[in-house]
Amino acid sequence: MTEEEQPNKLDSETASDPSQPAPTPMPPPEATKDVTQEKSAIPQLPPPDKKHIDESISLAIVEKTKEGEEEKPSDGSSVNRDAVLERVATVKRMSLIKAWEESEKSRAENKTQKKLSSISSWENSKIAATEAELKKIHQQLEKKKAEYAEKLRNKIAAIHREAEEKKAFIEAKKEEDILKAEETAAKYRATGTAPKKIFGCF
Repeated sequence: MTEEEQPNKLDSETASDPSQPAPTPMPPPEATKDVTQEKSAIPQLPPPDKKHIDESISLAIVEKTKEGEEEKPSDGSSVNRDAVLERVATVKRMSLIKAWEESEKSRAENKTQKKLSSISSWENSKIAATEAELKKIHQQLEKKKAEYAEKLRNKIAAIHREAEEKKAFIEAKKEEDILKAEETAAKYRATGTAPKKIFGCF
């Protein structure tokens, strides 16, 4: 039987028995030969390393697990994230409050120092003016004191001069009385008479 008759017989059997599946047609010998030649022409690769395959599978599983965790976060991680965000917000708020407090304290300190410096300047200015006035008064008093002292010295000199004049007048009067008494005594002697009053009344 020739090769052409065999396919025809198979086709007739297949058509007569529809319950049986159709057999796979055999490839022609030339095609089989060509496939075999192509397979022999392709270089044969070495068998893959088992360890490398296991590591690749493990990495794929880990990456898939991580992707699943990222895609489907649990409720606990969501709560933790909210707690972390709230804590960060609280820390930020406390930092702002602390910075504001330090700024207010620094401004109050600077304001106080400025006022204290102004008061100190006012005090020093007033003290300097008062001391200058006091010094002026002292100078005036010293001048008046010197003038008054000079006036008192002049008055003392005038009193002393007046006293000397009075003393001189008294001395002169004494000399005059003595001279008068001598002249009267001489007259009494010359006339031989005696004075009526022996002792004069002082």
